[in-house]
Amino acid sequence: MSIMALRLPRSGVPQVLAFLAILAVNWMVSAQFFDIRFQDGRLFGSLIDVFNRGAPVALLAIGMVLVIATRGIDLSVGAVMAICGAIAATLADTQPLPVVIAAALGAGLLCGLWNGLLVAVLGIQPIIATLILMVAGRGIAQLITEGRIVTFTSPDLAWFGGGSVLGVPAPVAITFTVLVLTILLVRRTALGLMIEATGGNARASALAGVGTRVMTMAVYVWCGFCSALAGIVAAADILGADANNSGLWLELDAILAVVIGGTSLFGGRFSVVLAVLGALIIQAMNTGILLSGYPPEFNLVVKAVVVLVVLLMQSPRFSGLAILLSGARK
Repeated sequence: MSIMALRLPRSGVPQVLAFLAILAVNWMVSAQFFDIRFQDGRLFGSLIDVFNRGAPVALLAIGMVLVIATRGIDLSVGAVMAICGAIAATLADTQPLPVVIAAALGAGLLCGLWNGLLVAVLGIQPIIATLILMVAGRGIAQLITEGRIVTFTSPDLAWFGGGSVLGVPAPVAITFTVLVLTILLVRRTALGLMIEATGGNARASALAGVGTRVMTMAVYVWCGFCSALAGIVAAADILGADANNSGLWLELDAILAVVIGGTSLFGGRFSVVLAVLGALIIQAMNTGILLSGYPPEFNLVVKAVVVLVVLLMQSPRFSGLAILLSGARK
């Protein structure tokens, strides 16, 4: 794939500037922020941590952006992370790695298929359909782990959290691979256009011959796959699975990342690259808050303010008011 396939759309300039501004603020808070060192075969540093720690949310955002593009939502991605992480951690020390990965990814695909069936076939509102698995999935994960934190010692599975590829942390390499694969699927085939058409006007798209039900099911299945990968990475990072906390509230971070990336909650046009950039913006804010000495709980307030600002900017009334004010000034 050429580098041009990963180019940012013109509309992504504000997101890039915001990301660079946050990094600059982090550097002012901590003079060592941009210091990068090579140790034990991989890169380390605060900047590397932004990409490394942001990988799970970036994976969730890659799946979530396609769901939101069809005018849907998936509140279950955090619970799916917990389920798949629990499966991987439980099997890690007793089964070969291919079996462990296949079982975890298979569970994620089934969860996505379940959500897709409820939304596309049964016609249940996406927020309600995925809320079912959001609640039940956490319980399923706790049943798998029997309500305790499951640990493992398998170095093969641990690589997904602490390994590296040519010095790049494994979570970053995995996320980049999934990003490239997703771009190939949605921008090098007609799939992306059909997803946008489904989100723009599902009825008209169906009359035009687009398989809107198939498209809707496909994006939820892909979202389940991305959530499963995020669950594996999260479990590998801590060498265990905590069903109570794994992926907790990360569905909100994934939605926020997509919205920051400029994808409208009303569906239609989307950008996978900007959704990932949105996830990195969130992680850069989290890192900056921690470096500045503020308590981690302050992150929630900052995210709430960011959500409010972005939603106001997407509001038709706010846009109309801005146009009116600009016209009045002229």
